[in-house]
Amino acid sequence: MTEQDLDALARSIVDTNRFMALGTADSSGAPWVSPVWYAPNGYRVLYWVSSPDARHSRNLEGRPHLAIVIYDSHRVGSWSALYMSAVAEELEDVDAAIDVYTTRSEAQGFRAWTRDDVLPPARRRLYRATVSEQFVLDDRDRRIPVHVE
Repeated sequence: MTEQDLDALARSIVDTNRFMALGTADSSGAPWVSPVWYAPNGYRVLYWVSSPDARHSRNLEGRPHLAIVIYDSHRVGSWSALYMSAVAEELEDVDAAIDVYTTRSEAQGFRAWTRDDVLPPARRRLYRATVSEQFVLDDRDRRIPVHVE
């Protein structure tokens, strides 16, 4: 595959899937993986909503670096995945992000979200991952960088 083909594959994976897996670690380094529904803002910023009491949210408080995988298991005969390294944060200023999140939510047939849904005293918070690295794996499990904004 050419570099342009791989970049197009990476964009397609982000655009057509609903869930990403977050790989976090607690303060002692114990790993934890959680699937979350996401809303992308381009291809380098990803939003999700979670309880601040969820294990992955607690892990991110002490260790904001995380791994993310979005994979498409629906392709006949194979599957494709985009791997990412990122830094995550709970958002306090949610106005711009909640617009992105609710637009994606409504486009997929879900409800609209408001700032009141993700700010105290609500049960959930809005999180942002800022991606620093993106890659796919070839048939020999070698990392091939992709560059999608």
